[in-house]
Amino acid sequence: MSGQPADKYSLSSLDYAFSVRQCVVGAQMLFVAFGALVLVPILTGLDPNVALFTAGIGTLAFQIVTRGKVPIFLASSFAFIAPIQYGMRTWGPGGTMCGVVAAGVLYLLVSSLIRWKGLKSVYRLLPPIVTGPVIMVIGLSLSPSAVHMALGRTGDGSAVLFPVETALPVALAALAATIVVSIYGKGFLRLVPILSGILVGYLAALVAGIVDFSIIAKAPWLGLPAFVRPTWNLQAAILFFLVGIAPFVEHVGNILAVGAVTGRNYAENPGLHRTLLGDGIATSLAGFFGGPPNTTYAEVTGGITLVRAFNPAVLTWAALTALALSFVTKLGAVLQSIPTPVMGGIMILLFGAISVVGMNLLVRAGEDLVQPRNMAIVAIVLVFGIGGMVFSAGDFVLEGIGLAGVTGIVLNLILPNRPE
Repeated sequence: MSGQPADKYSLSSLDYAFSVRQCVVGAQMLFVAFGALVLVPILTGLDPNVALFTAGIGTLAFQIVTRGKVPIFLASSFAFIAPIQYGMRTWGPGGTMCGVVAAGVLYLLVSSLIRWKGLKSVYRLLPPIVTGPVIMVIGLSLSPSAVHMALGRTGDGSAVLFPVETALPVALAALAATIVVSIYGKGFLRLVPILSGILVGYLAALVAGIVDFSIIAKAPWLGLPAFVRPTWNLQAAILFFLVGIAPFVEHVGNILAVGAVTGRNYAENPGLHRTLLGDGIATSLAGFFGGPPNTTYAEVTGGITLVRAFNPAVLTWAALTALALSFVTKLGAVLQSIPTPVMGGIMILLFGAISVVGMNLLVRAGEDLVQPRNMAIVAIVLVFGIGGMVFSAGDFVLEGIGLAGVTGIVLNLILPNRPE
């Protein structure tokens, strides 16, 4: 029954949605998403339990907005790791959450633009020549942090946490496991390379004796997640608003991908404007509770394809399972006990992969990067974003990924596009 067309099911299909099989498969889909879901809060200093909570409510909100038609799971977005890390250092949790809410607002605006003018209007403003290098900046700007952590230092390299001769083997074990599973894994195992890397790295850290169990022992079994309320911060709002360009591209790709595997055109029904609206509401909700921005999870699309479970009710159960686990405080403590080198090893591959996604976007679009206009846009975006260029006006500062996004948009609008 699970292989029948997805449009047959909706949130009103309670007899099917609440079957035992759907519950089990839904929990399995959360397992597919789990490694990536908790990795973002672990790397950025947010509470993993809050990330589980916001993934759950975000997915449920998405299903309500899209009328229960699209089998998609939403959770922590990798694109926002650098902005969250910067925001936590610069503005604290409250200001950072203001930025997360603003990222959701971008989706709401793009959703309105698509409903009004169509998808082509968005692509004219944000073509691959802009989005490609901005995504590359996101990955490349994070690379020093990955290396620092793999070598046993803090993300900014300011302090040594573990000796390099102890940290590096642990990091390489986690990295190797992630690569091996992603390439050679079969069936369901191939869908969880990050989780596999975390498990292998954690075992290596246990052997090396660098796991601190005190945080686990002190944590109660159950409790409320450490929710954080946003506080107004204009700089954070602008930064996260601009970084949201990259997940927008990812969202469109994932909606088309899930439509391909289910045989349905979700860009038409319920409409891309509705899926973006649902994603934006989910992201803004995450900001109001203190979680990372949400995005659609391609690995879960792979999971539902593997088990032929195209009923969106499956992901309702995944969301409910995430909500239930968010109140298990001991689970969050276990996740927070993962040593820094384990995360660093996985990040080496992860952040490099983000950059490759940006390059692939340019390649698939067939952009001629030697053409002077394209070369100018890509070159300036990369150097401004990675090189540390800063523009300031009074207390307002624009740098890094935010500056890269603004630069790409402005150059694309003002530079003449001369015909060949």
